[in-house]
Amino acid sequence: MTGDPQAWHEDLRKLRMKLISVVTPCLNEEEDVEELYLRIKAVFQKLVGYDYEHIFADNASNDGTVAILKRLSKQDKKVKVIVNTRNFGHIRSPIHAMFQASGDAVICMASDLQDPPELIPQFVAEWEKGRKVVIGVKSTSEESRILFGVRSLYYFLIKKLAEVDMVEHFTGFGLYDRQVIAILRQINDPYPYLRGLICDIGFEKSVIQYSQPRRKRGITKNNFYTLYDMAMLGITNHSKVPLRLATFFGFFTASISLLVGLFYLTYKLFYWYNFEVGMAPLVIAIFFFAAVQLIFLGIIGEYVGSIHTQVQKRPLVVEKERINFD
Repeated sequence: MTGDPQAWHEDLRKLRMKLISVVTPCLNEEEDVEELYLRIKAVFQKLVGYDYEHIFADNASNDGTVAILKRLSKQDKKVKVIVNTRNFGHIRSPIHAMFQASGDAVICMASDLQDPPELIPQFVAEWEKGRKVVIGVKSTSEESRILFGVRSLYYFLIKKLAEVDMVEHFTGFGLYDRQVIAILRQINDPYPYLRGLICDIGFEKSVIQYSQPRRKRGITKNNFYTLYDMAMLGITNHSKVPLRLATFFGFFTASISLLVGLFYLTYKLFYWYNFEVGMAPLVIAIFFFAAVQLIFLGIIGEYVGSIHTQVQKRPLVVEKERINFD
């Protein structure tokens, strides 16, 4: 070891076992959390040379999830638990838990067992090669074909609209070096879209393809609103294309309307007594333009709402209780 204190601390860090933090947000997952804990524990028992901590971020479950987590945390000090005062949503709670991790790398995965813990050794192997970001991408899924098709269409759309190179079928499941976590802290986004931020940061990524298994127990906590919220968040945070489309469409329809108006005026002047406009074209045109205006007002509203969230600067979550963090 050298006499330089910083170098000495770095050498000391290299001598100790590297710590991997596994973060799993959960909400009413009493049927899955214990199996997830056991599978992750089994993975790290075979992963020689690494220590780990398992952080469960509970979003105010109203079933037996918290009781199970408290029992596991008493049995195993590697299990750490954060219980939120209320349900802060599927966007904010995972990021907050990642910020509480103390590992050299952080692995974020869902608690419904659809993100296979057995991929962790592959994540760690790619990380050891120097990758700051290693992500899991669904190549296939055992979920409904219709739902998977809709997701594929959304990912294709956002990839085309976004200003950064987005990864299709990337849900946030992956490994992030502590340097990446530090950058996310600096961004300090009160409503962060993790998938987009990881792509926006720009580190070269390793991609691990996997087949997403069908959910074995319980029901998904996502509904139409949460899926719509995440979809719009991805678009408003990483693309200005919808706003510009509204402007271009406005100019286009104004030009077409002017040309049609000139045509009608000219035709009427030449055939004053024979040409009747009728009510149907007027009614259709009024309803069409009213619908277009409402659509684009809604798009503008989404951007205004995103700005409003940023201005408020509320905390990601408020904790009710934390266990084994001392």
